[in-house]
This record gives sequence, C-alpha cells and structure tokens, in this order.
Amino acid sequence: MNKKQKKTLWRILISAAVFVGAVLAAPGLPIPALPLYLIPYLIIGWDILWKALRNILHGQIFDENFLMAIATVGAVAIGEYPEAVFVMLFYQVGELFQSVAVDRSRSSIAALMDICPEEANVERSGQVERVDPEDVAVGETILIRPGERVPIDGVILEGSSTLNTAALTGESLPRDAGPGDDVISGCVNLTGVLRVRTTKAFEDSTVSKILDLVENSTAKKARAEQFITRFARYYTPAVVLGAVALAIIPSLITGDWARWVEQALIFLVISCPCALVISVPLTFFGGVGGCSRAGILVKGSNYLEALARAEIVVFDKTGTLTQGVFNVAAIHPQDCDEAHLLELAALAESWSSHPIARSLREAWNRELDKNRVGSVAEIAGRGIRADVDDVTVYVGNDKLMADCGVAWRPCHRAGTTVHVATQGRYLGHIVISDQVKPDAREAIAGLKAAGVRKTVMLTGDAQAVGEAVGAELGLDEVHAQLLPADKVTWVETLLGEKSPKGVLAFVGDGINDAPVLSRADVGVAMGALGSDAAIEAADIVLMDDKPSKLSQAISMARKTVAIANQNIVFALAVKAVILVLGIFGKANMWAGSLADVGVMVIAVANATRALRLDKNT
Repeated sequence: MNKKQKKTLWRILISAAVFVGAVLAAPGLPIPALPLYLIPYLIIGWDILWKALRNILHGQIFDENFLMAIATVGAVAIGEYPEAVFVMLFYQVGELFQSVAVDRSRSSIAALMDICPEEANVERSGQVERVDPEDVAVGETILIRPGERVPIDGVILEGSSTLNTAALTGESLPRDAGPGDDVISGCVNLTGVLRVRTTKAFEDSTVSKILDLVENSTAKKARAEQFITRFARYYTPAVVLGAVALAIIPSLITGDWARWVEQALIFLVISCPCALVISVPLTFFGGVGGCSRAGILVKGSNYLEALARAEIVVFDKTGTLTQGVFNVAAIHPQDCDEAHLLELAALAESWSSHPIARSLREAWNRELDKNRVGSVAEIAGRGIRADVDDVTVYVGNDKLMADCGVAWRPCHRAGTTVHVATQGRYLGHIVISDQVKPDAREAIAGLKAAGVRKTVMLTGDAQAVGEAVGAELGLDEVHAQLLPADKVTWVETLLGEKSPKGVLAFVGDGINDAPVLSRADVGVAMGALGSDAAIEAADIVLMDDKPSKLSQAISMARKTVAIANQNIVFALAVKAVILVLGIFGKANMWAGSLADVGVMVIAVANATRALRLDKNT
C-alpha cells in the first residue's frame, strides 16, 4: 500500500471502532444519538462529501461521490444514522480495495516496462562517464558490463556475451552476441563486457518506442470501454431522476413520505456504477499489459478487442512464415562432384552481394581464394560469368544456360535453381530455398484450433515455391507472384468473405507490407527485435518474430474480452435484481450497500485476472 492507502485504512479502522462504540452505547445514553454517529460518519466520509461539493461547484454533478453523499445525508435526515455510517464505511472499504487492485495492476505494468536504465557508460576522452542515455549521441561508444541493461540501440565493436531479451520478447532463452551483431535497448547483458557503437538516439531506440506504445495504448479504447463511458454519462443522471420520482410519486399517492424517501435513498446506493466504470477499463489495461509481458505489443485495447474476433488470417511469406534467409537446400552435380560444383559457384559469386551469392559462400563455409577469380561480369536477369582458374564459368538461371547453348537438367524442387556450366559443358545445379520457420506449422495449427476459419498466404515468390510452402504448413489458400498492389487487391477480396462481425488480420514483416497492414482490420507485424518499420506500420507487433505467438495473442484477446463481458453482465444483472427488490421494499440500505460494494469487489478481482493471462495461455 502507498501512503494515501494506508491513511485510508487507518480512517476505516478508527471509524469502524467508533461506530461499534456508538451502536453499543447509544441505547443507554440520555443524549441524542446523532452526535455519536456523526463522529464516525465524518471521519470516514468527509472526503466523499467534499469531492461531491467540489464537483457540483465545477458543474460535474452526477458521479458516484454525489450518489453516496446524497444517499447518506438523506439517511441522516430521516434518522437512519447507523445505515448512513455503515454505507459510507463499506463504500470506503470497497474504494480502498479498488485502489489497491489498480495500483497492483499498474505496478505490474511498470515492472514489465522498467527496461530502460537511467544511466549509460560512455567512453569520452579516454574516460568512461556515466550520463543520462538522452545525452548520448549517435556514433558514440558505450560500455555495457555484465548485469547491466543495454541503454541504446547499437552494434557491438568488441566483446562477446549472451543477452536476455525476455523483457522484449517474453522468451527466457538468452541469445549469443559478438562483434558486428546488433543489440537493442532493454536487453540485459549477462556475461561479457561489450563495447557498443550507438546507431540511434535514445528517443528513437527500441525501448523508447515500446514504452511509448504501451503507455499510450489506453488512449485507443475498445468498444466495451466506449460503451461503459457513454453508459455512465447517461446512467447516473437517469438514476438520480429515477430516485426523485420514486420518492415523490408514491408519496403523493400514499402520503408515506418517510418510507418512499428511504426507498429512494436505497435505490441511489444500489445504483452506483463504479463496478463497471473501474473494472472494464482495468480488464483491458491488464490484457494489454499481459500481452506486453508475453512479447506481444498491442497499440490499443481496440485492436486487442478486434483480434478476439479474428476470422481470416492472411500471411506474407518471406520473413513471416519463412526465415527470409536463403540457404542451399540441395546440390545436384551432373559432370563433377558436389564439392567441386559448390566451390565453383561460390568462387564465381565471391564478389557479389546478392543474397543468393551469400548463401552459396556460406554453404561452402571455407576460405575462398579470390586470386583464382579473374574477370567477372554480372548479366542482368540471368546470373554471373566469371573466369575461375582461367576457365569461364557461368552461374545463373535457365535463361543464362540457354544463352550458353548448354543442355541443362530442369529441377522440379521448390526453390531457386542456380545452374553451373562452363563453355559447352553443364556441371549441375544447386537449389536455394528460404527455410520455413521452426514454429510456422505450429502457428497455422494453433490458429485453426482457435477457430480461425481461413488461413491464406500472399507472396511475390514463384507459384511452385508458394504452393510448396503452403502445402508444408497446411494453409487453406496460396496466391503467388504478387506485387504489393496485388496483395492489397487480394486483401480487399478476402475482406468481402468475412462475416459482418468478423475480422481479417494480416501478418507481415512490416517493411514492404505497409499498404496491406494498413488495409487489414488488424495489422500484425513481426517485430524482428525492434524493427522500426514493423513498430510503426502495425497495430500489433510480435517482438520475437515467432508466428506461433499470433494464436497466443488471439487467445489472450478473447479471454480479455470475455472477462470484460463477464463484469458487464454480472454487474448489470445483480444491480437490476437488487434495484427491483429495493423498489418493492425487500432490500434495505445495508443490503444495498453490500450489493453495490460486493459487486465492485468481485468485478475488480475478476478484472485483475487479465494481468495473468500470459501465464495461463
């Protein structure tokens, strides 16, 4: 508890003790009971009375403070002193419980987001200075010791270590990092000392962007939250008018003013809307926080609510379902052995920066003697011609082989085929393919288990490659050889296939899929541990690049919405029953207070479950 909450607790205990004393002493004292009950009433209720008066003076009349003030002052006016004290006392107990629950929720989010160190170790003029991360310029060198958090994004100059990325990705398994590797702010350096050159200013670093997203997520409210806001705006004045009508109309007919004024006061106590006004926003706040702890950044509770209704999920291929890294999948020599075929291809491509060239060199995995390579010519749209050991070698596609006049063997395996030939002699081919992510199949299976009706892949890759990946993963539809504009067209078509309340989610890498991410109902990006494009373009970011996290996000979204709906239905149903009983004189003010505060306590306790969803999904 904080200082204010402890003070409230002491007031509750003192007021309760004085109240019990008044109840026991009042019958035997020859003085009026009002002063005895007025003391505990003012001890526990003075702040509520003051807030109600202050709000009235500012034109904000209809809130729970006004309802509690008018109900308890009215009870005092008709001589129901114990009821007035008990209602105010129990209301403050409920408010204290609510305050503690909200603070714990916020503390949980704060602890989750406490990923930004307050200082950075900067090397300046041969000395290491401890400065505020905001004062570190791009290109400066910072020192990160074991146990410290990375304050700013950068690239490792010296040192090797393992980094704990759990605060960003939700994954506890550390990753190794060494010279030349990128590091992002918010990670914890576990083992070695690292010298890092900063590549971004603090305000542009990953940790700053994440903090900003989470802190501002509550600004974009879910429909359930918007409903409660609108509901409270009209509900409270309607309740006050209803109470006035309940006090006056039956009294004019029966002449029993005392009875109906008391029933109207009971009506006011029962109808306090605090259970709804607090519990529903708290639920979505907890849901967004729980997702963040699992490495799923949600830019607003409206997106979390929309994801719960996901019906069609559309995927990009490269970098989303596949690793986006080309690897040698197969080697098919014809007139030489595998090693010689791969060596010739790697030598011919030794000067190229093309991803396929890099994959050939990585597959050879030995030092290449570039002195063996003479003239090199890159033939646009076809491949490379290079002199290797004074022999002209051609490395490229079918068109290059046709230009060379050699008879090549077609390959039916999915992937990019790289043919290798010399003048008049075909040596064989190598298949380069983009590897499917280890959890991609699990991701598709998880979505279908979660009730997603259709899974679709849109890719600019060849039809054969797309179909092979789709078949391997169990996708419902595959559309290949698409330009970015074609992807938007397909998303438009698929949007027409969902139900009126259904949602289409598009999952991409956030770099070249911005138009589609924007057009989908919910755009989900693979975060790549802090990709700027991903964080900017999407509504939801999966920070660890694992597509299987999407089914977890949908599950958490549905549970969050379910908790919010439970609170709405429960609170309205209980209040409706007690209100009817109160109107007909079957519920007194004590019962009304118990019903109001009890509903609030149960609803708030239920709402706090949303914070633990990452541990239960």
